[in-house]
Amino acid sequence: MHARILAINPGSTSTKAVLFEDDTPVRTVELDHPAADLAPFATVLDQLPHRMERLLKELGPPGKLGHLDAVVGRGGFLAPMPGGAYAVGHAMLADLRAARFGEHASNLGAFMAREIALKHHCPALVVDPVVTDELMDKARLTGLPEISRRTIFHALGQRGAAREAARRLGLDYAHARFIVAHLGGGISVGAHLKGQVVDVTNAMDGEGPFSPERSGALPLLPVLALIESGAYSVAELRTVLTTRAGLRAHLGTADLREACALADAGDEKARLVLDAMAYAIAKAVGSMAPALEGRVEAVVLTGGMARSTRLTHEITRLTAYLGPVVVVTGLEEMAAMARGALLALSGELSIQEYPPVKPGGGAD
Repeated sequence: MHARILAINPGSTSTKAVLFEDDTPVRTVELDHPAADLAPFATVLDQLPHRMERLLKELGPPGKLGHLDAVVGRGGFLAPMPGGAYAVGHAMLADLRAARFGEHASNLGAFMAREIALKHHCPALVVDPVVTDELMDKARLTGLPEISRRTIFHALGQRGAAREAARRLGLDYAHARFIVAHLGGGISVGAHLKGQVVDVTNAMDGEGPFSPERSGALPLLPVLALIESGAYSVAELRTVLTTRAGLRAHLGTADLREACALADAGDEKARLVLDAMAYAIAKAVGSMAPALEGRVEAVVLTGGMARSTRLTHEITRLTAYLGPVVVVTGLEEMAAMARGALLALSGELSIQEYPPVKPGGGAD
């Protein structure tokens, strides 16, 4: 089908909007929000009028923007729910307004989509938010009953890349078995079984491989010893593990290109760190094979770092025994959002209501 879709992605210091005609971007607006401009706002939600005023000024009146078939906003921190397309409604906005499940700039995506969609008399949607939760029950349990695994991952990018890989391979994503690694500032690796992400590493909780900025999984007792020694407070260590670890801690840079340049110039430490990161990613990929009962139709690599042939070649070398390795680049968040909305408009994805309904009949 032919459709015009506006995708909106509010980030911590930016707001990006892209107008798509089917899969093709035809207009892009990107607004920077310097810290000084956002400082007067006590909460993320307080930023909404400021961001909307600037975005609407750039987009122009509805007549200038033209006909829209849907507006899709970046999904924020909502209740854990199955992936797919969701209609923006009062219950969703209420949870985001209260920051019930966490406060983040992406929480504004649904509000911005709704406001513009109302002007154009079209649906407002969110697609595959970061809280997408399709874990099989046995993947939730840990060795400590007080702690269950949860999912916060690059659901939008992983699902979009998996669908693209399925298209290239002539497979139906809804019946395929993929292991997908999103390689960005954070890294998440998921097992996609017949359209469901039944297990996935949670980079925000410290699972999986280390990345440009995050520590990944660590031996627990030495971490406790660091806190007991007074080297870090809990708050300080949380910041280090999520923003100042990984490549940044080892090499002083979180830029993979700079790290590769160091290795290419003969820096043995940089070479070792890059090899260790690729090895850790490959281990995480291999660890997802049991979720697919060992039957893997492809390993899919995506995200910004998937543009590095050095990294993808090494991961491919270490994981090719599982199946073909497909590298998907260029399918960024905006394109994945628009593609999800297009599938919803065409009827290939059902448009679901929020909050999700549990199998027993109660809302989550």
